[in-house]
Amino acid sequence: MPWVKTEDCTGCGVCIDACPVGAISAEDAVAVVDNDSCIRCGVCHDVCPNDALRHDAERIPDEVESNLAWVSSLLEHDYYAGDREKQAKLMKRIERHFSKDMAVAERTLEQLDTLT
Repeated sequence: MPWVKTEDCTGCGVCIDACPVGAISAEDAVAVVDNDSCIRCGVCHDVCPNDALRHDAERIPDEVESNLAWVSSLLEHDYYAGDREKQAKLMKRIERHFSKDMAVAERTLEQLDTLT
């Protein structure tokens, strides 16, 4: 999904005008993508003169860091702190959580070709 690197967006409006479904608007002179309306056509990426419209793959390191921070905060919670047995059970549940997300993504990728 596209996102806007706000520090690179000059608010020129080119992407807003070019979006075929009106999924981009401006807030405080910065483009904002409504990902529910976005049809993933890539036009915004192509027309942005400042390369401010970015792809989500660039956010993977940030998302991993956020996930790890979330799990760390759980491990530090009073309920788990210092209790290795509870922490181990939590980690197994966390692994199942992320494994489920991975399985959904993998199965979706496997079946995409059935749509065309």
